[in-house]
Amino acid sequence: MDAAAALPPKLPDPPLPAGAGPLAAYRARLGAGDLSTDPAQALAAERLQELWARLRGYDPPPRPEPAGGLLARLLRRKPADWAPEGRPNGLYLVGAVGRGKSMLMDLFFATATVARKRRVHFHAFMQEAHGRFHALKGDGADPIPPLADALAEEAALLCFDELQVTDIADAMILGRLFAALFERGVVVVATSNTAPDDLFRGQPGRDAFQPFIDLIKRHLDLLVLEGRQDWRRGRLRSLPCWQVPADAMATRTLDAAFAEWAEGEAAPARITVLGRTLEMPLAAGRVARFAFADLCARPLGPADYLALATHFEALVVDDVPRLSPANFDEARRFITLIDALYEHRVKLYATAAAAPDALYRSGEGAEAFARTASRLIEMQSAAYLALPHLT
Repeated sequence: MDAAAALPPKLPDPPLPAGAGPLAAYRARLGAGDLSTDPAQALAAERLQELWARLRGYDPPPRPEPAGGLLARLLRRKPADWAPEGRPNGLYLVGAVGRGKSMLMDLFFATATVARKRRVHFHAFMQEAHGRFHALKGDGADPIPPLADALAEEAALLCFDELQVTDIADAMILGRLFAALFERGVVVVATSNTAPDDLFRGQPGRDAFQPFIDLIKRHLDLLVLEGRQDWRRGRLRSLPCWQVPADAMATRTLDAAFAEWAEGEAAPARITVLGRTLEMPLAAGRVARFAFADLCARPLGPADYLALATHFEALVVDDVPRLSPANFDEARRFITLIDALYEHRVKLYATAAAAPDALYRSGEGAEAFARTASRLIEMQSAAYLALPHLT
């Protein structure tokens, strides 16, 4: 008898539970009046629902280690486009600021029936990956396979918010790392303001980065959110978080905000970041206070801002200046800071020389600042202020 004929017939998949998945969650929010009708968002919710259905119970087994030493492993190496049987393509949601990409991905992640799943801001993921990469590099072996093994064991579904690549150090390892993750069955869903072909465009080393772009295009389906409305701004209900101008009255408002959040006596403090000490002029429990220059005129980076965002529920910042190409380094650090605060739902109180939309009006970098301005506006809304802090 043919061995295949002896196998029992494959049972049909059980029916989808009623009202399950990101599409049902999206429609529920529409029905509750939390969202307004948007055809682009509805299409994205449908596409995420399709992926949700294909991923029900998805749990790829660990990748078997080929026997026979290094030569055998090289001979058995899979091609770059190889993927385990049954692994569906992920999804790459791209669109302008405020179109609801992160909200839709959050609905998908919350409803995904994948036991091992993780949602993380892409900056934070890369900081962690670099740290683990260098720790594994110490024994002289290639650190990519064990790093990919560890990441794949932790999550079969990785959801990245704000996938953007501006660091050559990130660009140099992304292609090999993601090739190894896809080989291990990891499914990726990502949001971005930048189409795959435009990632790292015009940067030195772009040729070495091209394999990562090719992988993204091969293993993630592209969906462009073409909605014209910036819903982030539409949800505005301004609160006294952003004070203009930065005068004595505005400073008193920040004093009150700090006092409201403070727990215990306010004093200078410090935290350790990657073996370094980050000094804070004033902190009291769950809130810290800085002058803008303390945060952005010093050579701080994503790891420092991530540490602040996870340590504190609220941040008070004095004297945010107008930004331009003349102080572009400070502007770039400020963008990274706001990304970290927003991702972790930190409450921001600031005095500034201008409203968010007017902080960086023209010149190189102004277009990139548009997302930051949009986030600063949302961070003043009642809806944002009601969100719990994420550590």
